[in-house]
Amino acid sequence: MSFSLNEIDAQAKKAARGAGYSWGLAEEAGKATVWLCPRGFDGVAELAALLKQAPAEANCALTQGTRLSDRALLARPDKRVLHRISQPILLLPFLGLIAERTRTGISMSWDGGSAKTDGQSLAFKGSPPNSTHDLTITDHVLPIKAQTKLTRATPDDRAWATLASFAHRTYAPATEESRRLGAGDSQ
Repeated sequence: MSFSLNEIDAQAKKAARGAGYSWGLAEEAGKATVWLCPRGFDGVAELAALLKQAPAEANCALTQGTRLSDRALLARPDKRVLHRISQPILLLPFLGLIAERTRTGISMSWDGGSAKTDGQSLAFKGSPPNSTHDLTITDHVLPIKAQTKLTRATPDDRAWATLASFAHRTYAPATEESRRLGAGDSQ
């Protein structure tokens, strides 16, 4: 099934919140998921896998990506190495944000591949990293070939169902009073 990026954003936020993330991190999860989809990645599947793993904060792509982007304008090292990040593809949207803020390119490399972004475009080589790789993040000045962005995404059905399951945890339980006041379906 095809979904608009707004639908994916809303579902991703609710799912992350249902998985126990703060509202702030849930919003970042929605933005990250949506950033990946038009660039050829199934952001829904990446987020669903992360939520099912429930990694520790030090290994979570959302918390580490947010930490990196929050410090983007501070003096930062030329090279950063992150270890054992769960669903590291979810770091790319944060690196894209850093690239836009600092007006420089950012690259992420690992054994077997690399990704480069200027915030708008994404160049990807090799196989996607898994959580056992060390990730090296550096600035770069190489131009990135512009790419066509999509406006809709067709996520994996099981991944969408996983997000729906986590999102369901955010819904208020039905009561007789809420039904009397018009909540729920009209049956």
